[in-house]
Amino acid sequence: MPQPASRFLPLRPLLRQAALLAGISLLLALALILYLYGTQGQFFSRLFGAFFVFFWLLAITFLAAVPFVSWAAANWFGSAWAEAPVSSGRRKKSAVAVSRTPVRAVARPKPSNHNHP
Repeated sequence: MPQPASRFLPLRPLLRQAALLAGISLLLALALILYLYGTQGQFFSRLFGAFFVFFWLLAITFLAAVPFVSWAAANWFGSAWAEAPVSSGRRKKSAVAVSRTPVRAVARPKPSNHNHP
């Protein structure tokens, strides 16, 4: 028997991404707080503050800024522009070895110490 469609089904990828960002934020905050302060006083308050900052920065970047730039590139410049393959201006070097002339050695004079007799 097929299951009825859940009203939370469209939110499932967003919740999965938010959970992944929360896990990464917790690991980064834990590493930072343990490195800087160890487990001394106010550990959990520092951990919460660092977690909140990391989660906010990562969430704004990956859940808002990156999707907006992708959407703007597709809608404002056209889908052909957004999906066009990027060709590099460089040519690939051939397999033939390039012969280079050796660098000429320059004779340097011996340093003289004028400060001491």
